[in-house]
Amino acid sequence: KTDFINFISDQEWKSIEPVSSWFGPSSFLMSSMSALFQLSMWIRHCHGYLTENVGIPVWGSYALFALATLFSGLILGLVSEALETDWPV
Repeated sequence: KTDFINFISDQEWKSIEPVSSWFGPSSFLMSSMSALFQLSMWIRHCHGYLTENVGIPVWGSYALFALATLFSGLILGLVSEALETDWPV
């Protein structure tokens, strides 16, 4: 507590360089990190629901998530290939 009070009263905070805008809380990088953290918490919640409420074994839950990952990768790959070609709209 006294170190913090001395930090403020002695104005030591003026000698600290501010954080770059790239690493600021509202930057694209930090917003993306926040979204990934929220996604991981949602996946954890879904895993708990599948194993505790539905009664799927842990390996079954992992298999479902692996299949969902493969399927989403397939869809994203198809979409990216479709966007690269000159398809008539």
